Amino acid sequence: MNIHTQSPNPASEVRDHATLVAAEGVGMSFQGRQVLSSVDLTVNRGEIVTLIGLNGSGKSTLARILLGLLRPEVGRVWRAAQLRHGYVPQDITIDPAMPLTLQRFLTLGGKVSGPVLDETLAEVGLSGRLQAQVAALSGGELHRAMLARALLRRPDFLVLDEPMSGVDVAGQGQLYQLIETIRDRYNCGVLLISHDLHVVMAATDRVICLNHHVCCTGRPDTVVGDPEFRALFGAAVADRLALYHHHHDHSHDPDGGVVPLGHEHDHSHDHGHEHVHEHGHGHHD
Repeated sequence: MNIHTQSPNPASEVRDHATLVAAEGVGMSFQGRQVLSSVDLTVNRGEIVTLIGLNGSGKSTLARILLGLLRPEVGRVWRAAQLRHGYVPQDITIDPAMPLTLQRFLTLGGKVSGPVLDETLAEVGLSGRLQAQVAALSGGELHRAMLARALLRRPDFLVLDEPMSGVDVAGQGQLYQLIETIRDRYNCGVLLISHDLHVVMAATDRVICLNHHVCCTGRPDTVVGDPEFRALFGAAVADRLALYHHHHDHSHDPDGGVVPLGHEHDHSHDHGHEHVHEHGHGHHD
């Protein structure tokens, strides 16, 4: 097993055989600003974990730490031996003036046989598109192309950073279905990162709300079953979306410090427009 320890009191090294990645008491700061504090997170094989939080809450930093791209200042990260991981970034910039076919994009990391490329593109719903220009792909198609590239690694641990960014609701339902299918086919663990604080993938096993530390964790418990929503987008979309209700026992001061609450009360998450939800605290980022 690969174990990276910064803590003077490391936790037990005994793990369930299904565990792929575990963060324990992870802390990280940049230029004196605390980005992560005492974060615990585990992803098991065959499990989908959704990590939610506002922009700037530390989600992408935590993902890079879990992938081994950053070393935490405090705490430890445990990874299963010979762990194969795949990473799908939130977005990539393709110069429209630069010719880049989907085939070339998928083989930038090394040679891949034609049959494997065809099979992988079929998995993500891009059959017959090898010669398509990447710059001409729609937002949803680009996400699928990046997912295909990650799948070429046959990952045990798949990290998807904001995969629904720029994708409409119908497209989100299709991508969620695809992610669920891939989880089942590869028996991999999936970490799905999202800035949407309330609507999550219905197949999520566990939701973790991050605001530099873990504010709350739980399961999505209410399927989006409003009849008008189902009529507008169809059952296939509605059945793959769920609502997550936060249960926080603290608030945050203007500097991001934790302020314990005597009881829960309504606050809105400030993310550019006003919504009022049942939460125990509001974020200030």
